Amino acid sequence: MSDKYFVPRRLDDPELIGLWTLDEFLGLAIPFAWGILSQHILLGVPLSFGAWWVLRKAKAGRASSWVVHAAYWYLGESFVRLKATPPSHCRLLAG
Repeated sequence: MSDKYFVPRRLDDPELIGLWTLDEFLGLAIPFAWGILSQHILLGVPLSFGAWWVLRKAKAGRASSWVVHAAYWYLGESFVRLKATPPSHCRLLAG
């Protein structure tokens, strides 16, 4: 106990809901809830695990914000609607 200050070892860990990050949890929960509400539970369960797997592979060691950046880049500004970013037709000028 010779150290006066305590520095956490993991400052940038994302918040977890159970074993999943928020976006992975929503990828599981939304198709599952759709399956229950539409009475297609046998379709909702594979869709939820498929969405979770795709999100997990898309992130693959990157930050969760990478998915939002990729959606803006490939789908354009009208899909994502971020206010602090330039229009998608100017993205080549930005670098």
